[in-house]
Amino acid sequence: MAGPSVPPRLRPAVRRAIIGTMDVTLHLAQDPDADALLGRSPLAALIGMLLDQQIPMEWAFKGPATIARRMGTDDLDAHEIVAFEPETFARLLSDKPAVHRYPGSMAKRIQQLCRYLVEHYDGDPEAVWRDVESGRELLRRLAELPGFGKQKAQIFLALLGKQLGVRPEGWREAAGAYGEEDSFRSVADITGPESLARVRAHKQEMKAAAKAAKSTETGRTGETGKAE
Repeated sequence: MAGPSVPPRLRPAVRRAIIGTMDVTLHLAQDPDADALLGRSPLAALIGMLLDQQIPMEWAFKGPATIARRMGTDDLDAHEIVAFEPETFARLLSDKPAVHRYPGSMAKRIQQLCRYLVEHYDGDPEAVWRDVESGRELLRRLAELPGFGKQKAQIFLALLGKQLGVRPEGWREAAGAYGEEDSFRSVADITGPESLARVRAHKQEMKAAAKAAKSTETGRTGETGKAE
């Protein structure tokens, strides 16, 4: 399953010629430099997706560029991230402005993700989806990544299909509702400020609906805590 081994001294410049990279325009961070990194670096896109929880989407997807800058590089490499002492990498994410609301926890998760990529794909994140034959198989691979549950895997699968040109047979079905055309459910549908606003509005509607449902359920149980 792993791709070709790339000696450390060849990273990152020659690595691009050996394993290839993405070359698209994304608008997830709403920041030109951060979005440029997301569009050319598979690892940056995966890390941005990993960070996308409990903070605004733009903050999450700006994180990979912040990490790369603090590492003193213009790209991200799984081997290099794994090589950091955990405490040092946590401080790198914690420096103000912090990369995440919970930088220590997310630093650990990022290193776990990178370690998995090194062990299973020789550090080549694009190998997760390169030459995959079906959407179901791609979803399985993504869901196996540390920090990726089914929902996060489906959203990233939808992003791959809708904006990154990775479209194995059955990818929309595997992505579930996130794979639907002309939807505004997730980061997979963000192509600019207008679509970002529509995705954010959808998320707010879902939160409001969930809150209302919980309130209704609480009312039905009554003071005794038992359903009437």
